Amino acid sequence: MDIGIIGIGLMGHAFVERYLSQGFTVRIFNRSPLKIQDNIPGNIKGLIKNNVIVCSTADELISLSSTIILMLSDAEAINSLLHLDEQKDLKGKTILQMATISPTQSREIGEVISSCGGHYLEAPVLGSLPEAKTGTLIIMAGGSKDVFEDVLPTLQVLGTAPRYIGETGSAAALKLAMNQLIASLTAGFSLSLGYAIKNGVDTNLFMDTVRESALYAKTYDKKLQKYLHRDFGAANFTTRHLLKDIRLFIDDAKAAGLNTDALEGIERITDKTVENGLDLMDYSSIYEVICPDSVSE
Repeated sequence: MDIGIIGIGLMGHAFVERYLSQGFTVRIFNRSPLKIQDNIPGNIKGLIKNNVIVCSTADELISLSSTIILMLSDAEAINSLLHLDEQKDLKGKTILQMATISPTQSREIGEVISSCGGHYLEAPVLGSLPEAKTGTLIIMAGGSKDVFEDVLPTLQVLGTAPRYIGETGSAAALKLAMNQLIASLTAGFSLSLGYAIKNGVDTNLFMDTVRESALYAKTYDKKLQKYLHRDFGAANFTTRHLLKDIRLFIDDAKAAGLNTDALEGIERITDKTVENGLDLMDYSSIYEVICPDSVSE
């Protein structure tokens, strides 16, 4: 009943809370140590000395933990922080890579970890902070079926029904496919909403029509007030991270022979949103570029 977590951002914090609530001993490491102290929510801040073991280095955390969750921003951060090029001894260690990286990157990291004697499983998630804190994330796992079954109880703390997708790279691909949908649905809805408003269509009537159609997605209602009030703060998934995932998808999809012209347009929109200083805002902020002068209600 112990877990090590490397990368204590918003989702990493939620993981800490969840594992603590289930009686786990939790070790943590973050590249910015002060950030750990500043960002841990109040309900566990007072318990940090007794319940959370703060490691001074990633190597220290790995040496003390048998199962390690990686919630780092990208593959470069994983490689640099874990020093995988040094062929360190990872015998008996299980590495769960739960952030969004490309299938190729995941396979490369998995091969190095295996060559060091460790066990690797990619396990990216769908969902946000509320789902992480209640253990209702959708978890997609790729890698050895034996490793998946071994760590299933650990994964079930975060999501009741983790899904085994297939070999390493398959779950990473599925995660990027889902995030491509996030980008496409957000851009498409933003354009339709802005167009309707520009032409004097009542927003309630617009939404009623969308909800009654086969075109409806729950994300439209979830983000609607952000569009209407142009309030894109309190981000669980930032515009900067969406841009990173769009670019990963484009590169991998092109390599697979797919036409990515439509998504490349969204990539330009998202890039401009980041350039406009909305990189740390909620990804729905791409509405500002798609519909810069629309009337808010």
